Amino acid sequence: MLMLEGKGVTKYFGGLVAVSNVDFNVERGEIVGLIGPNGAGKTTLFNLISAALSTQQGTITFKDIKITGMKPHQICKLGIARTFQSVKIFPNISVMDNVMLGALFGKSSGTSSEVLLKETEEILEFVGLSDIKDVPAKDLTLVNQKRVEVARALATDPELLLLDELMAGLNHTEISETMEMVTRIRDNGITILMIEHVMKAIMSICDRIVVLHHGEIIAEGTPEEVSTSKKVIEVYLGE
Repeated sequence: MLMLEGKGVTKYFGGLVAVSNVDFNVERGEIVGLIGPNGAGKTTLFNLISAALSTQQGTITFKDIKITGMKPHQICKLGIARTFQSVKIFPNISVMDNVMLGALFGKSSGTSSEVLLKETEEILEFVGLSDIKDVPAKDLTLVNQKRVEVARALATDPELLLLDELMAGLNHTEISETMEMVTRIRDNGITILMIEHVMKAIMSICDRIVVLHHGEIIAEGTPEEVSTSKKVIEVYLGE
């Protein structure tokens, strides 16, 4: 079942084209990777999906609802959550409170505090942060700050999760643990679209990969198809 679809999506910054007439789709239950060189337009596309930026041309639909022109909070309420390339947490409050804010934002105003607290604690357990839930977020390691961001996104109860370079800056062990977490998120029924430069992760856990270059899609397919594409090797992967 088609969950997310973009047709002719375009964004310019002055005379510079960031995303050019891009068609894309994500099926329910997939993990789709979005790769390409720096400046290819990957994060811009995320910003267009989540309405951090407005599209100049084209349309984006989520579950057959046109989300082009909506506000970010409206898109989040529909069931799309995201993380950011540079970690964006509330540094001076606890891990628990960071995630609770996501739960408060994502749920209806009638949800009881007991239900919100229970769901927050379950999410913290799921991402492996229960033991440090009372620690200020600023005092965490990078990998745990990234997990806070994932937990906060999950607390909004999304159907689609956008992950922007979740594994950047992590060591080999942390990457493996994060790959396992992403797979578990999908196994819990959440569809994933992820930007990533860590090829080990992209090739191992994605069902399908889309390759952007200069704001245009130059390849799309299974990890095997993309990794053996001459064009992708030439502009991104290298020999």
